[in-house]
Amino acid sequence: MVSVSIIGGTGYTGNELLRLLAYHPKVEIENITSRKNKGIKITKVHSNLRGIKNYDNLKFTDINPEDIDSDIVFCATPHGASMNIVPKLYDKGIKIIDLSGDYRFENIDVYEKWYNLKHTGFLKSIYGLPEIHRKEIKKSKLVANPGCFPTGCILGAMPLIKEGIIEERIIFDSKTGVSGAGVSPSEITHFPNVNENIKPYKLTNHRHTPEIEKELKKFGSVKVSFTPHLLPVSRGILTTIHTFLKDNTIEREDIVEIYKKYYKNEVFIRLYDEEDVPTLTGVRGSNFCDIGGFQIDENGRLIIITAIDNLVKGASGQAIQNMNIVMNFKETEGLLHSGLKP
Repeated sequence: MVSVSIIGGTGYTGNELLRLLAYHPKVEIENITSRKNKGIKITKVHSNLRGIKNYDNLKFTDINPEDIDSDIVFCATPHGASMNIVPKLYDKGIKIIDLSGDYRFENIDVYEKWYNLKHTGFLKSIYGLPEIHRKEIKKSKLVANPGCFPTGCILGAMPLIKEGIIEERIIFDSKTGVSGAGVSPSEITHFPNVNENIKPYKLTNHRHTPEIEKELKKFGSVKVSFTPHLLPVSRGILTTIHTFLKDNTIEREDIVEIYKKYYKNEVFIRLYDEEDVPTLTGVRGSNFCDIGGFQIDENGRLIIITAIDNLVKGASGQAIQNMNIVMNFKETEGLLHSGLKP
């Protein structure tokens, strides 16, 4: 058994960590922190967890990071907050999975430009996309959990770039559920403004753009364009990837075989190699990334579709997957849940 603390346990990612860890046989929850809800039962905030494990008896605490002695800590705090917490845990030798954007960039200048924050606690980390960085994650003390959009985008495009069969420019068009905006309500996420509507936002300057690009550039030359859209659904991200093939003799079957080669041993990657395509209901509540489409039009444009649950494979599920790797557990431990359909 390993002891686990969750710093920032009241948000959607904190809820998902608790929900998934309830079914992990090798984890004991030690601390769930919240300044605002100190002393309150976690099931009062997360009513979906009532009657699960021992959660009815657990309360939120306001423990200082330097007083935590858990084997591993999930830091589920906002961007800019983790940098003030992680170094204190790091100095104690505690293994950390950080779900914020504070440690996703090797270049601190890129982080400060796109997040508009001064980084005050920079440390060496490993980008926590297991399908690409598994070996490095296994030896890491600090894992930077990827953003939700980048997870689907990178996994969907990496094989094409590594094979060198597409042109340099690549376009990611993503549709996301409202939970991606976090637990705090806003005018944008207000029900009448979201319902029966679809809204593009941050058309050319979303902070996940450089995260996608810097990872894909590790496999070849690429220029990334990324635009997200808000959907009137609770959770899930569907991404359409547009790119152009260098060679017009390449056929759909060739593309499918490339993806089968790269992801043949990846339990959480499911390929749709027939005419059907990934859907949000196929992955909702699960840690799977579904990839499909593989269609080529008469102009040589290749379309790839990916679908993930932004709160699971896009956040908390992937964080637990990273924990399993770091702690030398079976990678699927506590995570083999099917999607919720409908």
